This record gives sequence, structure tokens and C-alpha cells, in this order.
Amino acid sequence: MRLPLGTLLPSLWEGAPLHTLLLFAILLILAYYLQRRGQHLNYPPSPPGLPIVGNLFQMDFKTPHITVQKFARKYGNIFCTHVGGFTFMFVSGLPMIKEVLVNQDQVFIDRPSIPTQSYVFQSPGLVMSNGDQWRQQRRFALMTLRNFGLGKKTLEDRIREEARYLIEAIREEKGSHQKLFEEWKKLESFVECVIKQHKEDFNPEETRDFIDAYLQELSKDTVPSSFNEKSLVSCTLDLFLAGTETTSTTLRWALLYMALYPDIQGKIQAEIDRVIGQSRQPMMADKEKMPYTNAAIHEVQRMGNIIPFNVPRMAAIDTKVAGYHVPKGTILMTNLTALHKDPEEWDTPETFNPEHFLENGQFKKRESFLPFSIGKRVCLGEQLARAELFLFFTCLLQNFTFQAPPDTQLSLDFRMGITISPIPYQICALPRVM
Repeated sequence: MRLPLGTLLPSLWEGAPLHTLLLFAILLILAYYLQRRGQHLNYPPSPPGLPIVGNLFQMDFKTPHITVQKFARKYGNIFCTHVGGFTFMFVSGLPMIKEVLVNQDQVFIDRPSIPTQSYVFQSPGLVMSNGDQWRQQRRFALMTLRNFGLGKKTLEDRIREEARYLIEAIREEKGSHQKLFEEWKKLESFVECVIKQHKEDFNPEETRDFIDAYLQELSKDTVPSSFNEKSLVSCTLDLFLAGTETTSTTLRWALLYMALYPDIQGKIQAEIDRVIGQSRQPMMADKEKMPYTNAAIHEVQRMGNIIPFNVPRMAAIDTKVAGYHVPKGTILMTNLTALHKDPEEWDTPETFNPEHFLENGQFKKRESFLPFSIGKRVCLGEQLARAELFLFFTCLLQNFTFQAPPDTQLSLDFRMGITISPIPYQICALPRVM
């Protein structure tokens, strides 16, 4: 009698003696252990895991940064977790983060290849690209942004114009609620339609924006292979998301903290009234005269902690970190949660407190504050983001006082997505009467 394979294996399993099953289980665990540790004896410590799945079931994917904090307290400033065939190395503490992102920047310069990446993004764009493609795309993006006024008064004027539109939109709401909906495919289709429209009315004598500049680059006789329309879609989405998702999420945290800490909101508004008044819009030149407002924005970024593990890196070669062997292909995660809530660095790490960024009434930079990362792959939009946060936040508090709606309890609960964002909430924007 012949049994099909699908029934033969269960039959053998069911008929096997207990000691055989135990031996098989031991061999499977041993094989997994040797796979992880056999190549080198000096790996970073790691929590014990299961064969194949590794530490998958030990991670709480609703609050992964909290799980990692527990591991960091137990295993120290460098440890690894394993999920399937992937090894993730987490580093905490400023010295260790500087070691991997600055001192060994060429080792950890690459992004890892994620299985869903090619399907979702089609082209790695700016954020996830590596090698010459990353260098070419980043160089072009920085040059184009500077040509359009990055760091200049012209770009500040555009931000202030957008801030005016936001103020008008909130006034029209007569109460102000905030919701965020993201559907990736619709967004991608939208960008493709915008590019198509740009191609139809393209004028090489008049470069209007980043898409026009990219199309102009594509029209040249000699252009690097990384420049193509798929890369244009990906780079545009990268800039769009990096310039909107992170800033808008930070502002949503900011308004939430203002409503929860009315005394701090009052101090900021008093500084705004003293330095700017009500007769004009805020300008970047005001920032140096407004240390408390600047400190509050930084504290929102620290507490909001919207990108808790930074954008992942990957070891391009075998290396050593803190004396531990780190094999090529290890995915690096920098634990910014631990850095931004280190009790040795911050007086009240779990409490919203702008005084963390003040010293004798003046704004104080903190080395242990890295929301834009550090090293060669530091956020290329940092300067733009800082300008947007200051101008939008100051405009909002110049015009409105934010508080919870009647009979509503605001919450600091969050949800994980592209960023850590507050759960959807309603908030009242009361026009300020001077």
C-alpha cells in the first residue's frame, strides 16, 4: 500500500516514540542555536528565542519601543533579536549611537532590503536606496531644494503662506478636529498623475518644482541609470511623506500637549505676544528671541518620539561594536526612545517639561537629542522641518488657545504606523482675544 506524502508524514510523527520526538526537538533547537551562534562566539547578547521564529512572539508590535526598552534594561546598550532569517541589533545610549552612526558610518551606511519594499515602493528612492543610487539621488535632491530656497527667505515666505491657509481653515471649522487618513496606493496614483501633468505642460525654460527639475535631469543626454520615472515617483513620495507626515504628526502632538499643559501654553503665548504681538506673522528671525517657545517645540519632539528606532541601517561588512562581533547583513536599530528618556540625561524624562532645553532662561542645545538622526544619512529635510515646526506652531498659538472639548478627556495614547502618532482626537481652537 502506498501512502501519499501528505498522510505519510503525520503517520510517522504520530507513531514515533516519545524519546524520538524529544530528540528531534533537541536537534532542531541545537541546529537553530548553531545557525545563530556557531559562526562566531562573541555575538551581542540576545533574549532566548524559538527555532525559526526567533523572538517574534516576544515583541509587542503595538508598542515595540516599550518591549525594546525592557530588553535594553536587561541586556544592556547593545543586544540582538532574531525574527526568521533576520538579525536586528539594537543600540542605546549616546556613545554607542555615535559609534555606529558616526565612527562606523561607512559600515552602517546602507539600508536593509525589506521583503515588502520592492512591492510597495518599486524603486528605493531617497530613504531606502544604497550605494551610488543613494549618493546620486540625495545629491540631486539637496541641490534642487537649495535652488528652490532651502535655508533662504523665499522658502520661509512659502511656509508662512501655508501657515496662513492653516489658520483660515481652523477658523472655518469653528471648533477644529483633527483626523489623518493614509491610503498608500491612492497617494502613489496621485503623484503619478501630477508627474503626468508636469510632462504635458513641461517647459525646460521654467523649472517650477522638484518634479520639473527631475524631468529636466531625465532629458539630458547622459544621466545615471538610477534616474528614471519610477525613481521620480519614489523620491517625490519620500519628500512628500518626510515633509508632511513627520511635521504634521509632531504638530498634532504639540497641540495635544498644549491642551494638557495650559500653563506651558500660556507661557508660550506670553512670549509670542511680547516678541511678535498680533499685528504680523512670526518670522524665523524671531526664533532667537523666543527661547521658551523653541524649547517647547524641542520637548514636543522628545516626548512625541515619532520615529523611536530611527530608520534602519545594515552592516555592509563584518565589524565589531563594543567588542562584539557583528556579521555582515545585521540590521541596525538605534534606540532613540532610550536616548530621549534617559534619566541620566533628562531631569524628568517621562514628563513634558520645556525646561529640559533651557539654561538660565536661554535655549540650550542637547547632544542627546537626535530626532533627525546623525551622520552621513542624517535627515536631508532637517532644516526645512525645523522652519516648518517653528512657523506653524508659533502661528497657531499666536491665533488660538487649544483645549479639550467640553466633557472630553484628552489622552496621550498612541498608535504605531509610519510614525508614532496620537490616537485621533478632537480639540477646540479658541480664537485669542487681545
